[in-house]
Amino acid sequence: MRARPTPSDIPDDPASATPPTLLWLRRDLRLADHAALQAAIDRGGPVIPVFLFDPETEALGAAPKWRLGLSLADLAARLEAAGSRLILRRGPALESLRALIAETGARAVHWHRLYDPGSVARDSAVKAALKAEGIAAQSHAGHVLFEPWRVQTGQGGFFRVYTPFWNAVRGRDPGAPAPMPASLPSPGVWPASDRLAAWALGAEMNRGADVVSAHICVGESAARSRLDSFLATAIDGYKTRRDRPDLPATSRLSEHLTTGEISPRQVWEAGLRAMERGARGAEHFLKELVWRDFAWHLIHHTPHILLRNWRDEWDRFPWQDDPALAWKKGMTGVPMVDAGMRELYVTGSMHNRLRMLVASYLTKHMMVHWSVGMAWFAECLIDWDPASNAMGWQWAAGSGPDAAPFFRIFNPSLQAEKFDPEGTYRRRYLAGFQGSQEATALSFFKAVPEGWALTADTPYPTAPLVGLAEGRARALAAYQTHMKTKQTA
Repeated sequence: MRARPTPSDIPDDPASATPPTLLWLRRDLRLADHAALQAAIDRGGPVIPVFLFDPETEALGAAPKWRLGLSLADLAARLEAAGSRLILRRGPALESLRALIAETGARAVHWHRLYDPGSVARDSAVKAALKAEGIAAQSHAGHVLFEPWRVQTGQGGFFRVYTPFWNAVRGRDPGAPAPMPASLPSPGVWPASDRLAAWALGAEMNRGADVVSAHICVGESAARSRLDSFLATAIDGYKTRRDRPDLPATSRLSEHLTTGEISPRQVWEAGLRAMERGARGAEHFLKELVWRDFAWHLIHHTPHILLRNWRDEWDRFPWQDDPALAWKKGMTGVPMVDAGMRELYVTGSMHNRLRMLVASYLTKHMMVHWSVGMAWFAECLIDWDPASNAMGWQWAAGSGPDAAPFFRIFNPSLQAEKFDPEGTYRRRYLAGFQGSQEATALSFFKAVPEGWALTADTPYPTAPLVGLAEGRARALAAYQTHMKTKQTA
């Protein structure tokens, strides 16, 4: 059992007459461009960085929870190097913050805002309770470029379509990113902390962690290096090459943005500078960053996107509630789809073109409800982001805002010819494809659950689970019936 000091045990800190401030960290695991941290410092007095393993965090899927633990370890080391510490506590947020306030004498709590309904409900309750108890509780912007309620249509509403949203913000200045503070004031006595290892954040990854570890990039310094590398080598060709999963053409910053190891303002400023110096793909790169903002804009204004069809008229569409095991296992018999699903299990991520393709195959060829795929991605993605995941799946299924029409059905064979013309990507992740025995392809069998009974000797399907022409025809027929029903309802 952890022994915790009471307020009477804590000696006065002669270095400051101002009580400590708690910095409640969540998806902002960095030191630079950190508005909540800077506000805590500006208040005067010691700053105590805190991360809470609350029920909302505990509910994360296996891969994002494991990846979070790695980010926390990196941040803890950076704080130690700066003469500070990361305090870890497990339990409901309000209960844990109250305990820390009692133990440290803190009179203020600062944090960055989140916009999903679960976080909003938790944070609103925490803020109201702390303020009622005389504690200064303040949230700050920092997870997105533009606060969702500050981007409005000409009529004062919210945007439902991306292009007008982009046009509304493209000329806005989100503000210059702030540097890391010169110093982090510390208390004379630190409160007790849990051990990160005791939380076992990677337990649900099982043997998959060893495989995925080879493909991740963790921490604030690594995020900045990855951005710099992208700007130096790939941004010029980003617009024309970003759909090629066989090429190193994307920034791969998503795992850093979702944990907050880099801020969107830092990425925006770097992309804007690249555009000003003539980088041909820079504007398109900025558009993709704003697409992330658009997802959070929608989740703020229409939080039901996480739970049900964004457009109610899709509630009667005949999707099946099927576990889709062959799809999850990368055993549909469609090489491009299966390569994408295996990339997910090997690396914890998936190229965006493949995310669209595997989603189209699941919701249209297989006629499985988009929520099945959304939940699987939430379990397996190290860069899982609730807003982007929900919007992406509903976009692919045709039920969401600014969605691809349902009758736009990707043909995986044509997609492979166009975006993986030499078969490089498929060989990388699909053992046996064109004789592939590449290490990445074989490592899939070391990562998957043993209960799947898949080995490198498992025969690959000789025919698609759902034929491409057959699945397309069935999906279109269902769509036509649905449209007729909707018109007569």
